[in-house]
Amino acid sequence: MADEKFVQAACHCRRVRFEVKLADGLDKPSRCTCSFCRMRGAVVVFAERDGVRIVSGEETLAEYQFNTRTAKHFFCSSCGIYTHHQRRSSPGAIAVNVACIEGASPFDFAEVPVNDGVNHPSDQPAGTKPRLAGILRFERTME
Repeated sequence: MADEKFVQAACHCRRVRFEVKLADGLDKPSRCTCSFCRMRGAVVVFAERDGVRIVSGEETLAEYQFNTRTAKHFFCSSCGIYTHHQRRSSPGAIAVNVACIEGASPFDFAEVPVNDGVNHPSDQPAGTKPRLAGILRFERTME
């Protein structure tokens, strides 16, 4: 039986199923402007590294790395959906695709902060803090 603190998540084809213990629940969604996140377009929430448990389909997960090869991005090799990634700025933290979380959607958020990933803090002088690039807004026009 799954721990009640963990939420259920899966890729589109449901071959990859996982459980996530979210650090802040769904209260702190985020996006990023780096080249990869910009193209991927996912809204993410966060968990500690030990807060993600692959329940099934681990053999179906594929990994992608680029640039500094610090971040590890995972996606289902069957349906192609990005599920989660180990963060570059905080390698002990995992960003989880909100769209994979059971009962959640990236369209549940009226506003999502967008971090300046083009000017990643790890590429800046020591002590540089992450910057907000903008706010992504979603306003429903139909019920």
